[in-house]
Amino acid sequence: MSNAGATLQRERVATSAVQSLFPLKVRRLVYSVGKQRLIDGIDLTIEQDRRTIIMGPNGAGKSLLLRLLHGLLTPTAGEVCWGETPRIDQARQRQALVFQRPVLLRRSVRANLRFALKLRQYTRAEREERLRHILELASLSSLADRPARVLSQGEQQRVALARALVLEPEVLLLDEPTVSLDPVSVAAIEDLLLAAHRRGTKIILVTHDMGQARRLGDEVVLLERGRVVEHSPALQFFQQSNDPAAGSLCKGRKFVC
Repeated sequence: MSNAGATLQRERVATSAVQSLFPLKVRRLVYSVGKQRLIDGIDLTIEQDRRTIIMGPNGAGKSLLLRLLHGLLTPTAGEVCWGETPRIDQARQRQALVFQRPVLLRRSVRANLRFALKLRQYTRAEREERLRHILELASLSSLADRPARVLSQGEQQRVALARALVLEPEVLLLDEPTVSLDPVSVAAIEDLLLAAHRRGTKIILVTHDMGQARRLGDEVVLLERGRVVEHSPALQFFQQSNDPAAGSLCKGRKFVC
């Protein structure tokens, strides 16, 4: 086992002995702007071992829900409970969120990753081992000394994802990370997500890409107008769903409103 892998194993054992983040329970969750309810009374339970896909039409509340889960927004009503963790800010420290458009420092790829590693008290040897491992895993070794912001859109998104994964978060939330990317970049990012899942990271992914949802999803949460209209295993969702919105989505048609 590599030094990085051994360190990760020790961290996970120590964390699991204190608190678990799962099941994630969302109860009567509401988020309003003025008099408009953008998230409207969501009840949802999410377990650890499944890759969770969140889908729905534009304006359904997918990105808002992701930010509420991560604690970036405060609910108007209801609650988000990450397992036994008493406070959402404590849960957020064990998570990472990757946005649709990467936000990178005006530094090299390597320096962007090193900046993230400074958030934890690793030894220098542990930092360098983690850095080497994630650069290799994300196929970024040859780009490590290039300015991150001059890279292609797909390469920048891989840097953003690598920066999130270098700390081995227990939960990785992603808001359409592959939108507008070429197929090669999409495949590289999906490979990274599958590798993270195999190492024990919970994946919660917002996507409009039906193919991606089929490839990566173990379960699908379908939102419409700020409400959960279906939450089911992916196989059932794509083959047997009785919900009109789900049926329209699977056939590539407009959602029924």
